[in-house]
Amino acid sequence: MKIKIIPDKCIACGLCNLHAPEVFDYHDNGIVKFYDTEEVQKEFSDDNSLLLAIKSCPTGALKIERD
Repeated sequence: MKIKIIPDKCIACGLCNLHAPEVFDYHDNGIVKFYDTEEVQKEFSDDNSLLLAIKSCPTGALKIERD
């Protein structure tokens, strides 16, 4: 699945990192980013903790991109 981060929607609540710390990290200002890249889209295999992180985002800053 392809995950997209929408930085303008992020409120730095920390739920994504709580559920999937191996995927999500933060910029110095607290806005979400992927742990290992500055890109805003990245491909991942299906994972329950990743899905929970996406569903837990209160502002919709994380999206699953459909092809």
